[in-house]
Amino acid sequence: MLDKVNLRERLSRIPDHWHPRIVGELNGQHVKLAKLHGEFTWHSHENEDELFLVLDGSLRMELRDRAIDIEPGEFLIVPRGVEHRPVAAEEVQVLLFEPAGTLNTGDADDPRTIEEPEWLR
Repeated sequence: MLDKVNLRERLSRIPDHWHPRIVGELNGQHVKLAKLHGEFTWHSHENEDELFLVLDGSLRMELRDRAIDIEPGEFLIVPRGVEHRPVAAEEVQVLLFEPAGTLNTGDADDPRTIEEPEWLR
């Protein structure tokens, strides 16, 4: 299937925070959209790198030794094995790029774990 994806339209259909939805797939990777607000749980991904592209708002990625602020139009790749915690003082909209099957909470046991993210078509 060859269809374009309107990010604004898809984001307008996401009513909650910390619940990524899949909007594309290529080469075993998922493209996801999410709205974030507040602090997430500390976690890492043993086998997966994650890309966070900020579309709107400001995201602070906390690492154990420092924090990195990511503004609209900027992205950060969190390498596999690096413990991190996304924090959004105000709502932030992000595009995530990660291998299919990557849990949003990685190795953390958290009630916000999304075992099977839904497609947002």
